[in-house]
Amino acid sequence: MHRRLCPKNQTLEPSTVDAILRTAGILEDPDTTVGTPVFRRLDGRPGRVGRRAELIQDQPIPAGVPLVVQVSRWDRLKDPVGVLQGFARHVPDELGVHLLLAGPAAASVSDDPESDQVLQQVRRAGAALPRAARDRVHLACLPMEDLEENGAMVNAIQRRADVIVQKSLAEGFGLTVAEAMWKARPVLASRIGGIQDQIRHGTSGLLLEDPSDVVGFGRGIQILLTDRDQARRMGEAAHRRVREDYLAPRRLTQELDLIEQLAGRVPSEGATGRG
Repeated sequence: MHRRLCPKNQTLEPSTVDAILRTAGILEDPDTTVGTPVFRRLDGRPGRVGRRAELIQDQPIPAGVPLVVQVSRWDRLKDPVGVLQGFARHVPDELGVHLLLAGPAAASVSDDPESDQVLQQVRRAGAALPRAARDRVHLACLPMEDLEENGAMVNAIQRRADVIVQKSLAEGFGLTVAEAMWKARPVLASRIGGIQDQIRHGTSGLLLEDPSDVVGFGRGIQILLTDRDQARRMGEAAHRRVREDYLAPRRLTQELDLIEQLAGRVPSEGATGRG
């Protein structure tokens, strides 16, 4: 996982989260912002969010609504179309929840030629939704010119989320999953690859047995949105898990323990290994 103090993972006050999202255009009415869109750069200098994301949406995200978020590359293996369709079809309108799919500005990812194709596919899937569903779905293409500013935007998006999802079809270690867990957010993710080792189902998040199960995906979102006490407990447990198992000092301690164990098994020089 990235260092605790990098812009993507450092602590942000709610007013700063609000200011960053309004300045970036992800929330409306930037003129009403109370906080300041600032963050701390890796070298300790103050940074300020100034660029705007490209928002693809029929309506802006209203203030205070529940928000489900997936942050990922525009990649078929992240299944953004499945996230969009599962949300639109299987999360009831009555919950008043909105979906934000956030990823890099497609033109900025030169080593991922399929990125723009996938983004256009997501746009078409969103445009095909009924009007009521379209109003609850938002795509954000985040500027990449300043990677630390981009990290601050991602940080603010994750901290604003009520539920973070990662409906990947294939995954190694889920970095965005670990980032969401660090921010004490309840996570719904696919039981695949490294994710199934990161999340303890029912304790530090929910795992979707079949990544293609859009009905189960919608049901998982409903559970986390309607049982807020359970969602809060899962978020707290997720934060503890990252703190105890994934931060650099803990990894170093584990590696030293492993070295000591292996060293203890090596026969001394000249030993034959026979009784």
